[in-house]
Amino acid sequence: MAPKIILTRPLPAEKGLEGGALLDQAERAGLVRVVRWTKDEPVDRKWLLEELGKGDTDGLLCMHNGEKIDEELLEAAGSSLKVVSTMSAGYDHVDVSALKKRNIRFGTTPDALTDATADIGAMLALMATRRAGEGIRAVLDGKWPEMPWNPLLLCGHGLQNTTVGVIGFGKIGQTTLKRLLGFGIKRCLYSTSRVGAPLDSSRDYFKTLPLADYLGIEVRPAESYDEIARESDLVVLCCPLTPQTKHLVDAEFLSKVKPTACVVNTARGPVIDTDALVAAIREGRLASAGLDVVTGEPDIPADHPLVKEERIVLVPHIGSATIQARSGMSRDAARNCLAGVGVEGFEWANEVTF
Repeated sequence: MAPKIILTRPLPAEKGLEGGALLDQAERAGLVRVVRWTKDEPVDRKWLLEELGKGDTDGLLCMHNGEKIDEELLEAAGSSLKVVSTMSAGYDHVDVSALKKRNIRFGTTPDALTDATADIGAMLALMATRRAGEGIRAVLDGKWPEMPWNPLLLCGHGLQNTTVGVIGFGKIGQTTLKRLLGFGIKRCLYSTSRVGAPLDSSRDYFKTLPLADYLGIEVRPAESYDEIARESDLVVLCCPLTPQTKHLVDAEFLSKVKPTACVVNTARGPVIDTDALVAAIREGRLASAGLDVVTGEPDIPADHPLVKEERIVLVPHIGSATIQARSGMSRDAARNCLAGVGVEGFEWANEVTF
């Protein structure tokens, strides 16, 4: 019998999602059986537990938001489950230790969303430093007629001759910096998972360092997170969420930043301590912030402190929200799942090794 794959969200091929087309083709060819959650909303956990509990599932293709792949789910799946493939780069929703002890293979889709996420990082940097969020609020609230021009009206800070700190200097961090080089920044301090260590040339995936050198822009590893906090005019967070990076930007970190600085987060919400960030903005110790991700998303009501603060630009986790990126993510997630269940002709797009 062909391997069974559970798909936890529709991937309509007719709307441009290549992963849906791959699964459809494999199913029509009799290479797999696909059981689909057909509603365009997070999969019902009871339904998923019951489907996995049948004991015949070989692959699970899941999403990030609203889906926890944990001990309970994996226990229900039993020994038949060979692979979990998530249509996301981050995987804080997956209990990787539970996968490891069961020898279940695991795939993610980091490469497909690099450009789109870097674009959002640059956009948020510009919007937050130039106070665009405040300007948009003023227009929507009908306040523009009451705002006669004056020399300092909605003046923010330009990126020219600034120091940019990038925490998490992988593919997204490097691409985000590449976007910012064109705005005339002066230097960049970066950190990888080994703070203080220089980036190996083999991991300069897009030749960002030679480009910066050609433009006369200094790029070097930061000696510490403290140095990034003290020296940066713009701090960009692109790191994975780990026990070490949770609340990395906390009250202590924010006590060291310049009052004119801006923090941008395209990583994961809990990398920032929300209460500490709001306090720093309210007290004038931090000029602005641009956030694509926040703790507790998507349950962020209109009266949430992050929404109410005019100096914070908040968008609803749209870092990968281009048709090209989401199609590529669906393609890579489908490839990972098909390869993981052993369908001939499919190779892994990205397998996470434990």
